[in-house]
Amino acid sequence: MYEKVNPAHPDKLADRIAGAIVDLAYSRQRNPKIAVEVLLGHGKCNIITESSVKLNDQDIIKAVLRIAGFTPQIAIYQHPQDRHLSENQAKEIRCGDNGIFKGVPVTNEQIMLCAVAKDIYRRYQTDGKYILDRNRLIICQSHAEKKVLSTFYPYAEINPLGDWTGGPDVDCGATNRKLGSDMGDSITGGGLHGKDLSKADVSINIYCWLKAQKTKRPVEISCAIGDSRIDGRPYSEIVGIARDYIRSLGGFEKFAEWGLIR
Repeated sequence: MYEKVNPAHPDKLADRIAGAIVDLAYSRQRNPKIAVEVLLGHGKCNIITESSVKLNDQDIIKAVLRIAGFTPQIAIYQHPQDRHLSENQAKEIRCGDNGIFKGVPVTNEQIMLCAVAKDIYRRYQTDGKYILDRNRLIICQSHAEKKVLSTFYPYAEINPLGDWTGGPDVDCGATNRKLGSDMGDSITGGGLHGKDLSKADVSINIYCWLKAQKTKRPVEISCAIGDSRIDGRPYSEIVGIARDYIRSLGGFEKFAEWGLIR
């Protein structure tokens, strides 16, 4: 059983905006420290950052307008990172948070539903969410007529309550609220999006997930803030593995579109 949402879902819009802001930070520093929270909906977008980098508000606004697809009232609150946290990583890359993590191999069911979600998103660039449970496929796609979608998916349950518009004028979006869609059966104590690579929520989640796909076995790791070695490796190596993965996707914004299961 698995649920997937597409990049136009309000929560994913928030994740993508947060990712774009992290990309901006990385365009300014090689190893910035940043955490971003985004809440949007009903014509408004609120953004809070804690960062070692002071970003240009206009660059953030441009990212919001490009991703959100509408012109919201935008409130931006930028704050410097806590001095003690900054000193923790002044000399070397060390774990930036406590956390528990479990990477799990992706199932055929998850691969199949992700393919369905991407196929539908190619046809409709609007809010959509999908469930595959044994032989039951449920498609909720905004701005799509049931009779049209049923020609492509004749055995699916499509828009059970009828046609709907979706998007941030119907539902609010917030960062890291669709981790089940992003991670499947994997488990985390934090969120994937809106954070730099020093944060365990990003790098160790990616590391566990990649290792689980390679070994075909679940991978469990815990860590404490300040750790310099994780899973027998220097933490800098784990950050490097996560950095390469994010780069392979095209950045944090692109990572936020579909998460780990893509």
